[in-house]
Amino acid sequence: MKHHDQVADAFGSTAAAYLTSQVHATGADLQTLASAVAATPGAAVLDMGCGAGHASFAVAQHAASVVAYDIAPPMLATVEAAARERGFSNIRTQQGAAEKLPFGDASFDWVVSRMSAHHWHDVPLALAEVRRVLKPGGRVLFIDIAGGDHPLLDTHLQAVEVLRDGSHIRDYRADEWLSFFAAAGFEAVARERWRLDIEFASWVARMKTPQPRVEAIRSVWASAPDEVREYFDVKEDGSFKLDAVMIEGW
Repeated sequence: MKHHDQVADAFGSTAAAYLTSQVHATGADLQTLASAVAATPGAAVLDMGCGAGHASFAVAQHAASVVAYDIAPPMLATVEAAARERGFSNIRTQQGAAEKLPFGDASFDWVVSRMSAHHWHDVPLALAEVRRVLKPGGRVLFIDIAGGDHPLLDTHLQAVEVLRDGSHIRDYRADEWLSFFAAAGFEAVARERWRLDIEFASWVARMKTPQPRVEAIRSVWASAPDEVREYFDVKEDGSFKLDAVMIEGW
């Protein structure tokens, strides 16, 4: 199975769980997205890798139009149903990959993405497409899990991520993100960084992680050096903390 198909398959079967996930449905970063878009009257917004639509819902009340874009059709069906339920008639969905956006040049005032890019096959190519579809003067806000700044931390992070979800590619460090944005012709800053509490049981249940892989994650944490366990604040039940980063580009 090709990677794009793997992503679509993985998130097709878990769409409803992501809609109700506390980690995804809440957070100060959603308010930051909403406030940023609100500063642009009548904004046309693209939400890349929209998942269950939480970023789309956050910005829709302040935007003229929002395109919720994702590779997994069941995620888009979840967004459509939730948008109707919440009264957001200005959200429409579109299926496709991040690396090939089916939109005209200079179509959007804002491009946002939240907790998606670690699944993208080619982030530099996706950002080149973002540059193309963004209007002159438009802005970008990307939010994602951040890679570990030390190789020891990063190796353990990527290991547990791919064990939990075979469609995972990479959590990128803030400096990697800034390099990607620069290569696509953007000015960019790491606007915010924070930590997320990950409750282990719901984290693996949401992704329907097979039991052998759940046990493998527990084994990785159990055998990790003390400084790794301390950094990620690994608990007895396997719960831990992840770093998140927000990159703003223009």
